[in-house]
Amino acid sequence: MMILALEFSSPQRSVALAQGDCILSEAHEAGGRGTAAFAMIERVLAAAKVEREQIEMLCIGLGPGSYTGIRAAISIAQGWKFARDVRLVGLGSVEAIASRAHSEKIFGRVGIVIDAQRNELYLAGYNISQDGWREIEPLRIVALADGRLHAGKGETLIGPEAAKWFANGRNIFPRAEGLARLAARNPGASDEQLEPIYLRETNYVKAPPCQKL
Repeated sequence: MMILALEFSSPQRSVALAQGDCILSEAHEAGGRGTAAFAMIERVLAAAKVEREQIEMLCIGLGPGSYTGIRAAISIAQGWKFARDVRLVGLGSVEAIASRAHSEKIFGRVGIVIDAQRNELYLAGYNISQDGWREIEPLRIVALADGRLHAGKGETLIGPEAAKWFANGRNIFPRAEGLARLAARNPGASDEQLEPIYLRETNYVKAPPCQKL
């Protein structure tokens, strides 16, 4: 299975190409608001000497994180699907962070934190060991102060900007290569309805009626 993975949910954006769980090439960029998505895609394809027609699966990091970045990745995947019959898979970027932490040998109980704006954080609890990782607390939105309580208990907090908020925080970014490996472990997965992970309820405010002049 030839897999192209796109992870645009954090300030460090990446694209990876994998054959099964073997990473063939990867490209990444950091900083700025724009994403040179197609340039990165072309780079990883050229580095591995793979044509677009050979891609069988697109794997997308669904966040939480940068809504604009995630939407850009979803749009590329849906456009690709429209042009060619490829399988689409969406995965949580938190899982990719846990995968990255495992590869960096960050073991024990960790809290994965991602900026949720409004002085709030997305927080999920994981236990990471040499054998792998498992979720022990589901993803939720908490106040920044609650995150500091976790840090005060000595829990390792990791995430794209964890070191900015917590003295014991470690900046760990989700990576496309981690997404690709996760997708390769479940080749039967498919998710045609890709949507960003966004835990807040959407509230619509009805506009007042127009006043006649």
